[in-house]
Amino acid sequence: MKKFKLGLVINPIAGIGGSVALKGSDGDGVAQQAIALGATAKSNARALLALEILLTYKEEILIYTASGDMGENTAKTLGFSTEVVHQVDNDITTELDTEQAVTALISHDIDLLLFAGGDGTARNVCHIVGDKFPVLGIPAGCKIHSGVYAITPKAAGRVVELMITNQLVSLTDADVMDIDESLFRQGIVKAKRFGEMQVPSELRYIQAVKSGGKESDELVLLDIAADVIAKMDDELFIIGSGSTTAFLMEELALENTLLGVDAICQQALVASDLTEPQLWQLLATYPDNKVKLVITLIGGQGHIFGRGNQQLSPRVIRAIGKENIMIIATKTKLNALQSRPLIADTGDNELDVELSGYLPVITGYNDQVLYPVASPQ
Repeated sequence: MKKFKLGLVINPIAGIGGSVALKGSDGDGVAQQAIALGATAKSNARALLALEILLTYKEEILIYTASGDMGENTAKTLGFSTEVVHQVDNDITTELDTEQAVTALISHDIDLLLFAGGDGTARNVCHIVGDKFPVLGIPAGCKIHSGVYAITPKAAGRVVELMITNQLVSLTDADVMDIDESLFRQGIVKAKRFGEMQVPSELRYIQAVKSGGKESDELVLLDIAADVIAKMDDELFIIGSGSTTAFLMEELALENTLLGVDAICQQALVASDLTEPQLWQLLATYPDNKVKLVITLIGGQGHIFGRGNQQLSPRVIRAIGKENIMIIATKTKLNALQSRPLIADTGDNELDVELSGYLPVITGYNDQVLYPVASPQ
């Protein structure tokens, strides 16, 4: 399996005003004032603590980052394979530097964006990625009201470790919060929500029904179906083969081809048992980003492409786009793989590599986990 692609952004001045009672680093001239008062930056040291947890897996990780103290120095100090994808010219970085670095990183198909800072940094990251990309914060600011941060730097490292070792890691939506530092310096706390981001967290199981029984499986499948149906609007949904996708079609009261590929739009059947040429022709009638592909995995094997769904050819998959693939499966089915990755065997080696990495798998209603996908090479 290819290396875990970890994006790293460090806000070098995050929290620099804390030790000199400036209540943070936000605002024009505040960082310079803090330095003049003798403050020293601590965010790189905090990031170091998180990355030290991952030293055991150093050969399995490739870190993409920004130059200098925005990530490069810390990553290289620990000996990680590092690729600098954004150059920073400022000695004292700004919000724009953070946003430009994040923009550069997510264009390199990273598996996770790890960032060190405070609530202001979280706002900058959220401004670029929104709630469409998994991120995790290393707490390094004076104020941490946002839910996108691990409780400690080492805890952030532990969560990344779970991902690298192919453990089930839930993706949860967490609020990005910040307070007005100018008011805070006057003793007034005024917090505001600025959005939410997807954050990986250690999986917690709550057993509500007997595990492994038919009743349990049906309840979970109902939740998965409800989640997908809630996401349906005017887009074309291509439904792959398998019993899990068949349950979704049953919930929609639509005819299903168990070992074939169907198409629906606005919860109505468009076409059944499509061939590859028919599917290719159908895709041409829908604009970009207006098509979703719903697939599941073969139980015990983990294949998502190349087994029983050859209608989903490389050209079809490319036309739909990796970002529009929705994988659905129960956690029981994923756990049965015993940490083995899902397999993309499309017949196109280049596409298989492109599909590799960590993809979200819908495992319930508003519940998904990040799971690795590998090519058969």
